[in-house]
Amino acid sequence: MKHVTTSILSLVVAMTLASVSPLSAQDSVLKLPNRPVQPGMFSIELRDRIPDDSVEGGYKIRLRSVEWAAAKTAIIICDMWDGHYCQSAAQRVDEMAPRMNALITRARNHGAMIVHSPSGTMDVYKDTPYRLRMIQAEHHEPPFPLNSWCYANPENEPRLPINDQNSPCDDPVVGEAVRRFSKQHDGIKIIGYDGITDRGQEVFNFFQQEGITNVVLMGVHTNMCVLGRPFGLRQMKKLDMNVALARDLTDAMYDPREYPYVSHTRGTELVIEHIEKYVCPSIDSGDLAEVIPGSNDPITTEPRPADKRASR
Repeated sequence: MKHVTTSILSLVVAMTLASVSPLSAQDSVLKLPNRPVQPGMFSIELRDRIPDDSVEGGYKIRLRSVEWAAAKTAIIICDMWDGHYCQSAAQRVDEMAPRMNALITRARNHGAMIVHSPSGTMDVYKDTPYRLRMIQAEHHEPPFPLNSWCYANPENEPRLPINDQNSPCDDPVVGEAVRRFSKQHDGIKIIGYDGITDRGQEVFNFFQQEGITNVVLMGVHTNMCVLGRPFGLRQMKKLDMNVALARDLTDAMYDPREYPYVSHTRGTELVIEHIEKYVCPSIDSGDLAEVIPGSNDPITTEPRPADKRASR
């Protein structure tokens, strides 16, 4: 009995010391691990549009092949919420979410960084390691103030080719434009070394700290948040990142009852073409699903665990 009592007392003392130890929960947060750097190169085909008076419309498609290190590549998922006042828009997100989840799973497994940015829902994730990972990144001073919205510069980006100012929702009867979301869509999993933020400064801090130079935006909506958020295409371009839009994993807010009176699908394509002309290239997301064969082979000759045991 004396031995049991002593053991219990020792446990209580240990727990008490732990509760006042400098190695508190906050310290464990500060030591939150980030992705290990892994070998591997994505083969990326960039598509943009350059001026050419000899073709109809004055622009021609240009394709360029580049190689991006997976360890220096991040995917930002923009505003893929679990609801939306526009039912048609919400349904398209429902359809896109599982495809997006399958893609980021493969990209993540190759070593790419995944940043989830469901704007306005950070309180839901405040105690998760994914949110803390972004908060804990060391501060880096940006080259210019990072505002809460990045507007188009009319000197180098004209107005969008669609009218999204009156009512961009394509429901037959448009409901009240009120918030109907609370978090990211459940079809997109947040796991591992992923991060969560909706703040431009946190994205900048983390990318600088981790050596991220290549950024792919996917999500909604192409003509609004994907372009203008503080982590969006315009901002990433201004920050001199190699930035691209995943053109097969995005959707615009556009109503065919508005100019230029085309289908919703074509309206989204027109916005993508606008981005390719004036903002940044686009890619097919499949380029992030695999790396160049051999580029992810071992870069060291560490002995196998069995060899280590045998050498003892």
